[in-house]
Amino acid sequence: MAPLYVQNRRDGSRLLSSALVICTIGATQIQQHWGVLLTSISAVVCIYWGYAYSRLER
Repeated sequence: MAPLYVQNRRDGSRLLSSALVICTIGATQIQQHWGVLLTSISAVVCIYWGYAYSRLER
């Protein structure tokens, strides 16, 4: 089974920044139903990946 997060900081920062961009796109479309869904899902992913990123070794 594939891990839910990478094991190095470089790839982790790329994943986190991509999730933040997707969350921002959803936040600009919050008046649409898909914007609410996209923002809520990507916000949860951002929180999880932010926590996982902070736990990686330098």
